[in-house]
Amino acid sequence: MAMIEAEALVKQYRAAEKEPGLRGTLRHFLHRRYKTIDAVCGASFAIASGEVVGFLGPNGAGKTTTLKMLTGLICPTSGKATVAGYTPFRREHAFLRRITLVMGQKQQLLWDLPPKDSLRINGAVYGLSDPEVEERTRELADMLGLSTQLTQPVRKLSLGERMKAELMAALLHRPEILFLDEPTLGLDVNAQASVRAFLKDYNRRFGATILLTSHYMADITALCDRIIIIHHGRLRYDGPLRQIVEGFAPYREIKLELAQTDCVPDLNLYGEVVSTNGREVRLIVRRQALTATVSELMRRTEITDLTITDPPVEDVIGKIFREGLE
Repeated sequence: MAMIEAEALVKQYRAAEKEPGLRGTLRHFLHRRYKTIDAVCGASFAIASGEVVGFLGPNGAGKTTTLKMLTGLICPTSGKATVAGYTPFRREHAFLRRITLVMGQKQQLLWDLPPKDSLRINGAVYGLSDPEVEERTRELADMLGLSTQLTQPVRKLSLGERMKAELMAALLHRPEILFLDEPTLGLDVNAQASVRAFLKDYNRRFGATILLTSHYMADITALCDRIIIIHHGRLRYDGPLRQIVEGFAPYREIKLELAQTDCVPDLNLYGEVVSTNGREVRLIVRRQALTATVSELMRRTEITDLTITDPPVEDVIGKIFREGLE
């Protein structure tokens, strides 16, 4: 049985259109015109209990809107959503006790209080006894390595420590279903790795179902075997991460170290330049053209080093976002 299920989910918004200038302002005030924005267009998918699924898409693709429909924050225009057997927008207490939503750009902790005080408040909201709050706080703090910071005001914690404390607050009631919207946003590499390790451990210990959005592909590759890609509100892919990377295997990455940067031909003629750093250049080219491209580069450009590899996963996904996937 699916723990999370969406059937033809649609979310439309009605937005006012305004022309620039005084005339546009007066017309907007007297004769307002509206347009319909399709945020999500018929999304259908199912996620089994205990699965960790990456939900990917460029900014404005509909990821957060979908998560808000699945958590009951907004009601779909049409279609059906079921989470743990409940209809999310009804916001039943039994449903809310089984889920959590963590948004990397939002905070629930009180700024001037220590996290431990906010955790006590959360425990009271969920009807936990004081011993339960203490036990779960200690368990989560050990998993996150945050024991000594819980008595300091939130405003004195680092960004990484605050994010860990936010996770503790969101998971204190031990939810079965985690909706995570950019949980590592703005964190440094070490803090990101720590949060990823914690989420993997939480999934293993409690069998939690996790739907994760992130712009950091390291989050996705470390946690998710399956991904769902949404683009312009429509689902474009639902399947193994490995399969979609292999589907773009015709692309290879060429790393060049140029002998000099003067008199270098336009490297965009040979492939897609993904980065330049001094004399180091990274190109993505089609596999069929690889031999000819390398030969031409070596003939027309003085190169001190050349390496051919599969492109990083983030480059493959980025290419899908740019080109679309039918």
